Formats: sequence, structure tokens, C-alpha cells
Amino acid sequence: QAQLVESGGGLVPPGGSLRVSCASSESIRRYNNMAWYRQAPGKEREFVARISSGDYTGYADSVKGRFTISRDFSKSTIYLQMNSLKPEDTAVYYCNFGGTCTSPGRLWGQGILVTVSS
Repeated sequence: QAQLVESGGGLVPPGGSLRVSCASSESIRRYNNMAWYRQAPGKEREFVARISSGDYTGYADSVKGRFTISRDFSKSTIYLQMNSLKPEDTAVYYCNFGGTCTSPGRLWGQGILVTVSS
């Protein structure tokens, strides 16, 4: 089973940008759906963005127009570019592989903290 490792989190001021990465130990070509989820303090984990075969992308309404999901097959890595960050974007961000359009798969990264604060 592949292992997923997130990187790139940290502290960023409101309005700033940050890119988080998720590197897989195996080729990502085998996965039809790869996604980002997040969990804010005291809240349930929620869907953020998804990229599917054929390069289809989908986003939660709360991040649409600000976040962009992408992937690099040569590096077996997916990315989440986050712009115009807001304090409510503060959360632990998790990558997830192998899910469907409506539910996550069983393969999760360990999570990485993104804090938006001045």
C-alpha cells in the first residue's frame, strides 16, 4: 500500500498564499480520484478539492476560485495551491487517494497544519 506524505504547511497571514504537497511512494497513475480534505479545530473533516482522471477538478464552495488542485505524474505528487487565505482556512490538511466523487478512499496522508493568522 502506498504511503502519502504531506509537506509545505505553516503560518501565513490573511490574504497570503501557500502550497501544500502530497507525495506518494507509488505511482499516482493508478488512482482515478485524488483529493484534499481538511479538519479545523473542533470541527469534522471536510472535503476541499478533488482531481480525477481526465483532469476533472472539483472544489468545495468555500474555496472555489481561491484554491487550485493539481498533480505531477513524474513526481507522484499532488498539490493544493491556496491563495487569498482566510483565518477560517486554518486546519489540518489531508490528502486522500482512491475515493469516489462522493466519499474519500481509505488511503490518507498524516496531515499537515496550515494556520492563517496575523
